[in-house]
Amino acid sequence: MMRTTKIEWTESTWNPVTGCTKISAGCANCYAERMAKRLRAMGQPNYENGFKVTCHAHALGQPLTWKTPRVVFVNSMSDLFHEDIPDDFIRLVFDVIKRAHWHRFQVLTKRDERLSDLAPRLEWPANLWMGVSVENKLAKQRIKSLRAVPATVRFLSIEPLLESLGRISLVGIHWVIVGGESGPGARPMEEAWVLEVKRQCDAAKVPFFFKQWGGVNKKKAGRLLTGRTWEGVPAVP
Repeated sequence: MMRTTKIEWTESTWNPVTGCTKISAGCANCYAERMAKRLRAMGQPNYENGFKVTCHAHALGQPLTWKTPRVVFVNSMSDLFHEDIPDDFIRLVFDVIKRAHWHRFQVLTKRDERLSDLAPRLEWPANLWMGVSVENKLAKQRIKSLRAVPATVRFLSIEPLLESLGRISLVGIHWVIVGGESGPGARPMEEAWVLEVKRQCDAAKVPFFFKQWGGVNKKKAGRLLTGRTWEGVPAVP
């Protein structure tokens, strides 16, 4: 595994866009915003605009230079379906994903309405996995939008899990990731909420990945659930 990121469910990150704006409860303590401010202070050129949405055309070809296959999280520092990103730039990102067919790309959004609007007008490469964030009951409506997207793998990132989600429809969903919030001001996550999701994944035979408990000291809290790690992933070619 060629791991270049600490994000447990992927191997590398690729940021053709940086910057975002808050849209829902899960955004309150955004790690990307904190990191962008730090990188700007360090003089990193891609962050000279801080956390303002910025497209980086020069970064588009980066995955094509990585010859060893890897799993790539797209826009860990942004949201590819943000309203300030032009449709044509999103198409360029999708084109690179198609051309870099030896990698597996993971795209995650909170903006399900724009995803629904653009999905029929995009070409969906077989190596693109599409996900939505679901942090509370209000955000469950994003799952319905995701279900209609013609991606090879559709996944849920239930992080930060802020409350019991109750019943979740996992029809058409291929993977579920659950995690607690980490860093300053982290909101607590209860074990019962996590197990409630896991039971539904087990019943629906959907792979379950437990990312972390989170908290201010993420490393100390660890990622054991019922005494073990859970790292289920979809079985795809």
